[in-house]
Parts: sequence; structure tokens; C-alpha cells
Amino acid sequence: MIEAVQSPISNGPEQGWKSRAGIPIRNLWVLLVYAAGLAQFIDPFEAAAEDDAELADILGRLLANVVSLRLRRSLSRGYATRAATLNRVRGRIDWLRTESEQLLSRGQIACRFDELTQDTPRNRLVLAALVQIQSKVANKDVAQQCAALARFLVDAGVLPKRPSRAEISRDKIARNDANDVVMVKVAELALDLVLPAESEGTEQVPGLVRDEFLLRRIFEQAVAGFYRHEIHGRDGWSVDSQTQFEWEAHDPTDGLHAILPIMKADVVLRKRSERRIVLDTKFTGILTSRYHGGEGLKSAYLYQIYSYLRSQAGMGDECADRAEGILLHPSIHRHVDEAVTIQGHRVRFVTVDLSAHPSDLRRSLLDIIMFQR
Repeated sequence: MIEAVQSPISNGPEQGWKSRAGIPIRNLWVLLVYAAGLAQFIDPFEAAAEDDAELADILGRLLANVVSLRLRRSLSRGYATRAATLNRVRGRIDWLRTESEQLLSRGQIACRFDELTQDTPRNRLVLAALVQIQSKVANKDVAQQCAALARFLVDAGVLPKRPSRAEISRDKIARNDANDVVMVKVAELALDLVLPAESEGTEQVPGLVRDEFLLRRIFEQAVAGFYRHEIHGRDGWSVDSQTQFEWEAHDPTDGLHAILPIMKADVVLRKRSERRIVLDTKFTGILTSRYHGGEGLKSAYLYQIYSYLRSQAGMGDECADRAEGILLHPSIHRHVDEAVTIQGHRVRFVTVDLSAHPSDLRRSLLDIIMFQR
């Protein structure tokens, strides 16, 4: 039985935190839960985010919360291969080392054996996330809690060394370790989103650009995660994310494929053979200032969604021939919801208020696809 995780974030005022670009966000907790694919374990709509909570603080609270709950039971353990010089045989004998070092003459023998340990890749991943995030959060209580949990893991024998992705992929979570799923997912989210790897030679991204880039990724992944959790497999709906479309290209020159742009939609929703919706998220204002005054839609985004729709039409799929397109932006100052039919495709330009109450946010996201304009 997977433990339920309760949100530690209390209700805040109506005006939420704003990104550097001025996008009001009151639901960082909700976005992070869906972006990490944790909605099956955590109720994302139990509470709203604090008005002064930064991105790292919200994630720090989430990480500390799930790790604390996991530690109510003993940490999961795994087998690690060790090599040691012993006075008796254990596991397999390393004859090469035994003979080359003349260990038998000293009554010793080199062995390789599997040992049960808590120093597993998943536990090291969690420790790495705790260590790094404690230096990023502004809230001292959250930082102290993360530091205390990190010390507990070190005392339990977990090494402070971040595992490689290959090690994580080999560390399969068994059915009886299902509670580790939540902890590992949050740790991965912390390390991949809020705490991107800073390897040698990596160009440092300015803070303002980095924050908006991370929020854009979270918004994109959260929208896909929301629809996957809320409607996938229900009433004939299916949800796919990061769907790559192919160009109907003929007789390309030799170097064309190396420079041809890739078409990859954020979310594609299908309801049997009745509806097909190509949804693309943009973490920017939906309108831009026009050269001669006034505001208008951003032409590049319109061309993009048009390409997604028209490139798949006329290929024998009637649902694709009449597919709908949605450009989803966060609201800034006002709500926009407009639609038009272009060459048989209904295209909708709509915003969602990320500063709304979580239940209102959920209803808005569902209404966007359930009710056509």
C-alpha cells in the first residue's frame, strides 16, 4: 500500500507569487505535483501555495515531506558487490589477486561478494537532492529540515555521491518498495528542474532566463501530467506528450534532414475517432504589442500550431483532417479565450489563471478541452 502524502503548504491570499516575467502563480505546488507525475500519490488540490514561496522553497518542502514520510519505515536496501581480503572464503574467490599478492601465505584470500546495504543508487539520488536544495531554499526551517534528513541518510551509510542515470535506470523498484517511487520522483524533479546539473564546461545561464526556462518546463510538463492523470483512459480519451509529427516530404536533398525543424507537440489528446486535439503550451503572455499600436496574437505561435495541424491532414486519417489546435498560455492581467476555424481546423487561443484557487484551476483546464468554442 502506497502511503498518502499530505501537502504541507497552507492556504495563502488570492494574490500569488509572480515569475520574473510578471506571470502570477499561486499553484506552484499543483504544477510541481503534476509535472513530477505524483498526482496518483499526492492530492495536488488540497492546498494553495504560500504567496511568498519561491520555486526552490516549494520543491524543498515537497522533498522534505516525502522523505520524512518514507523514513517512518526503514530505508530500502539493495545488494552491492564488494571486494575484500578476508581470512575465510566469502562469495567468489579472486584468484588473480590472491596469487599475485601471495595472500595464501599470510592466511588470507581475496574475495568478491554481494553485501546488503542502504547505499543504493536511489538513496544516493535522494541524498544528493537534499544536500543541493538546502543551499537553494530561502526558508530556514525548510533548509534545516533538508540538512537533518541528509545527515540521517549519511549516518545510515548512504554515500554523498550522486548516481549516474545508468545506475538509476538499473536500480529497479520492486513492488514491495513502491513507496520509494514518490521519493525518487521528487528527487529527480529537484535535480533536473530547480537544480540543473552544473558540469564542467556548462555555460552558466543568467538567473532571470534560467528561472523562466525552468517555469516553462514545469508548466509544459504539468499540463501534460494533468491531462494524463485526469482523463487518460476515461470515456475514450487518450493522452500523449511530446508527440513528434512527420513532414510529408518528398525528394529531399542530401543535407535537408540535418536542418529540417522537428515538429513536436506538447500534448495530443484523442477521444476515440471523434476528436483529436493538438495542444501546445507557452509560458508567455498570449498577446504582444503591435508595431502600429494595439495588441495581437504572436504570429510565430500561430504558424507553429497551423503546421502541426495541416502537416498531418490529407493522410487518410479523418480525425487528423479535422483536428483541433489549442495554444495555452498563462493569464497576465486578463483572460483571453478566442477561436477560429482555419481550413477545417478549429484553433483556440486561451489562457489559464495560475493564480486562481486550485479547484478553479482544475476546472479551467478540464473545460478547455471538454467544451469547444
